[in-house]
Amino acid sequence: MRSALLAAVLGLAAPAAAGTVTGRVDVLDKGGRRLTDLSDVVVYVDGARAKPRPAAHATVTMKGKAFTPRVLVVGMGTTVDFPNEDPIFHNVFSVSGDNRFDLDLYKRPKSGSWTFLHPGLARVYCNIHPQMSAVVLVRDNPFFTKAAPDGSFSLEGVPAGRYTLKAWHERGGETSAELVVPADGRVAGELHLDASAYKQLPHKNKFGKDYSADEKY
Repeated sequence: MRSALLAAVLGLAAPAAAGTVTGRVDVLDKGGRRLTDLSDVVVYVDGARAKPRPAAHATVTMKGKAFTPRVLVVGMGTTVDFPNEDPIFHNVFSVSGDNRFDLDLYKRPKSGSWTFLHPGLARVYCNIHPQMSAVVLVRDNPFFTKAAPDGSFSLEGVPAGRYTLKAWHERGGETSAELVVPADGRVAGELHLDASAYKQLPHKNKFGKDYSADEKY
């Protein structure tokens, strides 16, 4: 009886079978060139189930009429702070589905924040300065990362099973590949994105209208 109880306890304590997903991503740019800095490519495993990460914080800073970082990937429930380091007003907003929000006007040294509760892509803008844009990609599992500048990536602790590995880039869109994660070991994947036909289009303000030609703040 005692040995059976001990075995049960050890079984509960044993780590679940999991492997590591590694690989490389590249992005084809205009003129047949390859992007040399791939640090804004997001790589993630779709379909994997795991306990969510504890509530987290992240920061996107507004400075010089720009968002830094321009691309952020977070888990559901993450609160993102948007501090304004400019001496002028900004109005951070998004109209992206369930992740829509509006932080209204504020300037240095104030900061606003928003908690992203829904998976998906949130495009973030300033309602005053149309050149300001960022992306917050919200994931429903913890198996995500941004690629290194050379395009390499690694995702550890992925439960064993068959999944879809995806990569997303602001200009290259999304691509995917099927993979089987072993119970103990590594699996490698390569992902290729094509940004050669990308055309940047103007976006609307938070009221769905064109931006004014004159900045007021």
